[in-house]
Amino acid sequence: MADDVRREWFEKDYYQVLGVAKNATASEIKKAYRKLAQQHHPDANQGNPDAESRFKEISSAYDVLGDEEKRKRYDEVRDMGAAGVGGPGGWPGAGAGSWPGGGVRYEEVPFDLDDLLGMFGGRGGARGAGRGRGGARAQRGADLETDVTVPFDDAMTGTTVPVKITGPAPCHSCRGTGAAPGTTPATCARCGGAGEVAVNQGFFSMSQPCSECHGTGRKIETPCPTCLGAGAERRTRTLQVKVPAGVRDGARIRLKGRGESGAAGGQSGDLYVRVHVRPHEMFGRKGDDLTLDLPITYPEAALGAQVKVPTLNGSVTLKIPAGTPGGKTFRLKGKGAPRGKGHGDLLVTTRVDVPHRLTKEAKQLLKQLQDAEERSPREGLGVS
Repeated sequence: MADDVRREWFEKDYYQVLGVAKNATASEIKKAYRKLAQQHHPDANQGNPDAESRFKEISSAYDVLGDEEKRKRYDEVRDMGAAGVGGPGGWPGAGAGSWPGGGVRYEEVPFDLDDLLGMFGGRGGARGAGRGRGGARAQRGADLETDVTVPFDDAMTGTTVPVKITGPAPCHSCRGTGAAPGTTPATCARCGGAGEVAVNQGFFSMSQPCSECHGTGRKIETPCPTCLGAGAERRTRTLQVKVPAGVRDGARIRLKGRGESGAAGGQSGDLYVRVHVRPHEMFGRKGDDLTLDLPITYPEAALGAQVKVPTLNGSVTLKIPAGTPGGKTFRLKGKGAPRGKGHGDLLVTTRVDVPHRLTKEAKQLLKQLQDAEERSPREGLGVS
């Protein structure tokens, strides 16, 4: 069947079959197909073998032109034929003078038609690309996700943490083959390793999973005693996960290929590690900037001062100008969280510290200061 289909790609002009131009839109192709299919459908032409043949031809044409990917490949194949690959309308690889119908002789050329037309179920090519051992269809393993919690300081400097994952993994005895050590799976005799068989349904042919190998394309004569032929076992793995410096709370780190193992040679899924950062007793965070509330005394706010401010890398001196109000924010460049090759800033907000208990002498001094005030801070409110 595969050779007939391939040959038809070169012999048949599907655009002509549907009566549309080569640059016709998908909508125009669909409209033409519906009109012709209704006209030539066997139910509407009982006992008319010509109509039945025409209907099959129309269906074949639309099966290719109605599918964007198949249409693209069909056009490429037709263009190759027109350009001389196997001769005009020729049959690549058929050998000199072997084109059915005769008339033109062609020299044999190296050409792997299976690679180009593998979508029809031929050997190799696109069909084989998604298959693993023994022809079974490769399936990607599932992605996994887990959580880790790191201290604030470790999140700023970067660290490596162990992560335990419990779930399916390649069997340690058979290394994922499913066959007992020292043996290998055999190719399914019924489907030839394809994992599926063709079933004729009147005018149409469809594929279904092979009942002999259940779609795997393999037969395991001696199953692995550890995994009983599954090729995978449930176990706990410990992975070392590198947490980059400056990671944010809630960030996800992707470890490619560290998820569940794939089936039939398929690639493993990925592992996503969500990072939770413990709050710091002093620092907060806004994006790449860190925040800090800095208590200062009333005299420091009123008279100005030089005060020490903690950072991630030791303390620095901050100049508080005279008359600084509470809630004033100062920006210390490059003293924030790591970002790429640099750092964010440290946003320092002053908070005037009001003592809860005063000595007798302190009360007297504050009373003198109060008496010396020439204006009330509430004058703008219209009250005395």
